[in-house]
Amino acid sequence: MEKARGLKVYMITMLGAACWGLIGLFIAPLYDRGFTAWDVVAVRSIFTAVFLLIGMAVLNRSQLKTRLKDHVFFAGAGILSISLFNFFYFEVFSRSSLSLAVTLLYTGPVFVTILSRIFFKEPLTLRKGWALGLAMGGCAFVVGLLPFGNVNVTWGILLMGILSGFCYALYSIFSKAVIDRYSSLTVTLYTFLYASIFMLLTSDVTKQISQFQYADVWISSLLLSLVSTIAAFALYTYGLKHLEASKASILATVEPIVAVVIGIVLLQESLQGWQVLGIVLVLYSAVLVTRGQPKDAGLEEETLA
Repeated sequence: MEKARGLKVYMITMLGAACWGLIGLFIAPLYDRGFTAWDVVAVRSIFTAVFLLIGMAVLNRSQLKTRLKDHVFFAGAGILSISLFNFFYFEVFSRSSLSLAVTLLYTGPVFVTILSRIFFKEPLTLRKGWALGLAMGGCAFVVGLLPFGNVNVTWGILLMGILSGFCYALYSIFSKAVIDRYSSLTVTLYTFLYASIFMLLTSDVTKQISQFQYADVWISSLLLSLVSTIAAFALYTYGLKHLEASKASILATVEPIVAVVIGIVLLQESLQGWQVLGIVLVLYSAVLVTRGQPKDAGLEEETLA
């Protein structure tokens, strides 16, 4: 029974990451209508906050109650993670390549593992070390950076890419600090509420209101919010509630796999042999980390620190 429950948690966490992997399908029509990357982040945050606020107010108002001091963590997750990691990610993509942007973004699990060790005293095990290495290597193969990629980038682009991974990792850290007191939907709501406020103050999305006369803009915005944001973050945050932050972040590396599959099936993109190897490495890293025993199982695992 305990094993089946554990498998359910792993699957839910990976399903959340898979919803993230669909994001490319929903943002492309917005770009075609003249939205900038910063505008898309604003649309995503605002739609998500509004939907969650209305839905929870109608269906489960009790989940809106929070402690005032916990809003420091909600604001941190919304501004320092959600808003900024998108900014750095899109900047690297626009100045260099998607391969580099995605690969540097997925330094996130490394930062989560390090920060989890510092703040939550989570052990650094050999299993986690191997899983992290395989996940990072697999992502590099999937996006085409390995084995023969020659990418010439400036230190500024490299720094922004690393910052995207660092800010991406902060969501797990900020959320882990409050997830034991709230539902995953509550954490997601207040995270995106603060992100939406920040984006309204810093973006020009209000100048794009006229674009909402088009049906494809509404459909893309709704799916971006409901599927690749609310469902994705709620499912992933649920996983955080039952897993170590480092394990949850490693499981989330299935996101680029889903993106590649979508590209092949729906966008007629070709799959290279090295990408197949990358998929295998990432999936095996997920299997490797999920084979670890829960901390209360009475079994010890060799640790690095």
